[in-house]
Amino acid sequence: MLASIKSLALLALAATAAQAAIVTYDWNITYVNANPDGLHERRVIGVNGQFPIPAINVTLGDTLVINVINQIDQPTSLHSHGLFQTGNAQFDGPSMVTQCPIPPGANFTYTIPIEQHGTYWIHGHTRGQYVDGLRGPLIIHNTNETYKYDEEYTIALADWYHTEHEIMLEQYLSIFNPSGAEPVPESGLINQKTDAKFNFVPGKTYRLRIINMSALAMFHFYIDGHEMEIIEIDGIDIERTKVTSFPVTAAQRYSVLVKARDDATQNFILHADMEPDMFDVIPPELELKVTGTIVYSETAPLAPSGVTDEYDPFNDATLVPVIPEATQLPDQVIPLNAVFSVLNDYSNKATFNDITYVMPKVPTLYTALTTGNLSSNPEVYGKYTHPLVIKHNEWVEIIINNDDPGNHPFHLHGHVFQIVGRSTGKYNPADGPYPGYYNSTNPARRDTVLVPSEENVAIRFHANNPGVWLFHCHIEWHLQAGLATTFIEAPELMPSILKIDPSHIEHCKALGIPYSGNAAGNEGLNLDGANVGPDPLPGTFTAKGIVALVFTIISAFLGLATVIWYAREDDAHISAQVAKNTEEEH
Repeated sequence: MLASIKSLALLALAATAAQAAIVTYDWNITYVNANPDGLHERRVIGVNGQFPIPAINVTLGDTLVINVINQIDQPTSLHSHGLFQTGNAQFDGPSMVTQCPIPPGANFTYTIPIEQHGTYWIHGHTRGQYVDGLRGPLIIHNTNETYKYDEEYTIALADWYHTEHEIMLEQYLSIFNPSGAEPVPESGLINQKTDAKFNFVPGKTYRLRIINMSALAMFHFYIDGHEMEIIEIDGIDIERTKVTSFPVTAAQRYSVLVKARDDATQNFILHADMEPDMFDVIPPELELKVTGTIVYSETAPLAPSGVTDEYDPFNDATLVPVIPEATQLPDQVIPLNAVFSVLNDYSNKATFNDITYVMPKVPTLYTALTTGNLSSNPEVYGKYTHPLVIKHNEWVEIIINNDDPGNHPFHLHGHVFQIVGRSTGKYNPADGPYPGYYNSTNPARRDTVLVPSEENVAIRFHANNPGVWLFHCHIEWHLQAGLATTFIEAPELMPSILKIDPSHIEHCKALGIPYSGNAAGNEGLNLDGANVGPDPLPGTFTAKGIVALVFTIISAFLGLATVIWYAREDDAHISAQVAKNTEEEH
């Protein structure tokens, strides 16, 4: 029996290899004028003069090649979100983590062997360029899908801003925004427009691949008059699970099967409601109810809308993967406490364990590859990359404590993780056994998990992929505010596995970025000149106290400016009076 199973596996592998192909996309990253919500035309980042950017479609076993020409006026890079990049971390994409960004006018080729199937996306990972449009679906088809369906649609959900990211980021990180209120989008989009339509044929079964490509917004997804069965989360096939609605936070993906109705007498609304709790304020002109249309017939009437503000309870940790993976006891447990506060530069920043992430002067992967035996010493990577060195094949548990009034979706590069527990409040391993473990031999796995306000989530992953992997909040504003840490996984193995093409180094040279040595570009542990970040204010300031302090400082500056203005007015008045008196004397 075992021999026959092995034979079938080898035949399947041979069939996959026979069908494997090199799939090439040529991407000129350019500026384009667009008006996706019909309310405001603006400059966006597109590809080959197009916006939305074209979707990428490949098949398990293929090699994806993306030839990039950077034709915008700033450096850029691309991250294929959710791909493991096994032995290929140099193509993961985040700037100053695994590569120097691509300079304006330069070329770069991403070569990615496809080892997974499912629903993914690709986006800019330099500053917040995907907020300006550099984002699109990346769909990986299986040669033999787990579930059968007739047709499929990709449904990309996204928030949309009328102002370019860099302008909003400056305002967001300003000392005049001490509460850390994120920019609120002007619109929500489905497939980068407001009138998306999906044609259904009676009796057919459709796979809907749902991707949230937002900078901030979370959506609640449901369809009038139709049942849904979730079959995939973040590239992991799961046992069919019936739902009436479910939340999709930034960077998450789901696939659902939807059976079309038996007649074409009505069309139906597809709903993607933006979650209002994600926004500090809700402008009266913002439409939270984002919709598309399921079209059976162009002449059929629209069925009455089932719009709601009440959504069914949903816990993604209860979803069961088709291919089981048992929970392993962790070799190490790492608590990460996510906090937003005003730091000693008087701006509102994010921290994990009191450290706000700041990019190093040398890409962290290049430091791992060029520092020899020191590569296993976290000091060599600099304090503000928040490096966590882990050993090969360890099982690592992360306890994410969300000590913040807002919800956070956390994403791990290079892996999927098991969701092994949730509980309320803050948990410290020193306090005793974790209170919220799920007793499951096959926990849900994904690469992005939502951690609600004042709660914690326990996740585990197998450190079987040597490389440098970012772990961060996928609300883009929060990443830019420093809510990130860096896993340095099996650094002693990286030089024998990862190879940096000389063309990558040329980009570093063109941008004046050092490409060897520690985080400061120096030898050994001499970190003089390293990039550093702000630190927590001393003492025991509460969040309200810090905000009050900052407003006091701002008020003091405004008051001083007022005094100076009045003084200048008085000086001018006195000067004028003196001049007048002098004239009268003469």
